Amino acid sequence: MKQRFARWLLHLAGWRIEGTAPVLDRYVLIAAPHTSNWDFPLMLAFAAAFDIKVSWMAKHSLFFPPLGWILQALGGLPIVRHENRNVVDSMVEAFRRAGHQVLVVPTEGTRERTEYWKSGFYHIARQAGVPIVPSFLDFGRKCGGFGPPLLVTGDVRADMQYFRDSYAGMQGKFPERFGPIRLREEE
Repeated sequence: MKQRFARWLLHLAGWRIEGTAPVLDRYVLIAAPHTSNWDFPLMLAFAAAFDIKVSWMAKHSLFFPPLGWILQALGGLPIVRHENRNVVDSMVEAFRRAGHQVLVVPTEGTRERTEYWKSGFYHIARQAGVPIVPSFLDFGRKCGGFGPPLLVTGDVRADMQYFRDSYAGMQGKFPERFGPIRLREEE
């Protein structure tokens, strides 16, 4: 019922669903381009439309009651960013404990333009031994879906070229905010 409702809602809003959901139990799901506040509710709607139970990280200050209870029910994981905690190690451990885990990571880390993607998604996937699936919300064509999964090799430049190719031509709600697809580790 939730899946049908999400598909109806997306259709009503003028969005098309492309492709099928990844047939994997555990993976990191890239959420890009991330240029507006609309990306989050659309991501949740597409996850429901594809019947995917997702987890996602957000700053801990958003998780105050009663909003925090709702966010956790929607898959939110509070992250304390100002403390010296290793988020990558925590997420790798979560993958090791879970039989099913889909972790959504907005690789840009912000809705503003950045010159580099945050590399946590890459390190989480590599250390946990899980693939990365590129998902997209293309506001230019008003469609969303997934690209084929990639099990990263450790060759950062080659792996990131795969994502550059996957997102070629994709447009965020505010295209000028979608910066280059690269990691600092490539330099």
